[in-house]
Amino acid sequence: MSDFEPATDLPERIDQDDTPIASTARSRDEGIQRRRHRILGIVVAAIAVALLLTGFTPWRVAVSALAMYVFLRLGFAVLGAFARPVPEAPPAGELRRVKLKYRCNICGTELRMTLANDEVPEAPRHCTEAMELTATQDDAL
Repeated sequence: MSDFEPATDLPERIDQDDTPIASTARSRDEGIQRRRHRILGIVVAAIAVALLLTGFTPWRVAVSALAMYVFLRLGFAVLGAFARPVPEAPPAGELRRVKLKYRCNICGTELRMTLANDEVPEAPRHCTEAMELTATQDDAL
């Protein structure tokens, strides 16, 4: 998440290029994910070859290798979602002032929203249902 200087040039010219290269967590994460997928493919292929050598039919090996690859990718994706931190809240300057009123159709609870990231934010949920946007004549003016 910090900036670093490139060291890929000739040593006598390194000091001439002092522009930092932004290193982001996303670019590092994408590289790690590609490497993990490659390793997973190699492991699945090795197990498939081992199964073929032990006498299983190629059709059964292909189906089981594909299923194993899909299940492991899904499992790693679910575990990876738990490992990633919750994104930071936007800075206070990026919130917009809104005056929206919502009402729950089931129990009648009303809610007034005064700040939101979007001009028309997604409706909040109450009683497991999305609340409805209500407007009064004062709001229309």
